[in-house]
Amino acid sequence: MSTQVEPEIDTPKVTSAQPLSLAGLVGALNAQQVRPELEQIYEWLKSAEISREELGPYLGFKEGNYWRHRVCRNEFAEMLVLCWRPGHRTPIHDHNGSHGVVRVYDGVMWETIFVFDEEKGLGYKSGRERSRGEVTGSDVPDIHQLGNPEVSGQDLITIHIYAPPLGVLKTYKVGSPEIDLYTPDDSQS
Repeated sequence: MSTQVEPEIDTPKVTSAQPLSLAGLVGALNAQQVRPELEQIYEWLKSAEISREELGPYLGFKEGNYWRHRVCRNEFAEMLVLCWRPGHRTPIHDHNGSHGVVRVYDGVMWETIFVFDEEKGLGYKSGRERSRGEVTGSDVPDIHQLGNPEVSGQDLITIHIYAPPLGVLKTYKVGSPEIDLYTPDDSQS
């Protein structure tokens, strides 16, 4: 099952009185007394107005793989800024009990959605391109891969919110029923 969070006309929306800055998002996440719902996170990121100056401390690129920069984390949620060079991508993964929302801050992001069958293994479901300002979400047990296409020729910056915070993720390989475990590396964030 893949749940792309794009509210329809009849979907109730939870919105704040005004768009949230990065500091406002941190404040909203730190004020949580329970895990925020996927739709709430989607609305926060969709309407957020974050300046490049606010993101400055969380911007940094490295060769070989994308770089995860933690903005905040508590028991209910976490926010990260990921910086990607062309060709960088995540492993194919699920969030192992967390739901998450991603906003493309700058650049182009490819998102590929997969389905898992215990006998046939992992198979392709769909793919799409996300541009600056677009927001996408994944629920439990969605399986996906995100990346900055090599052909983009530009860096990619994305803002991610997960609830609860990510722990060990499950990773997959196309055509295989094998599931591995992966722990994201935040040692340099």
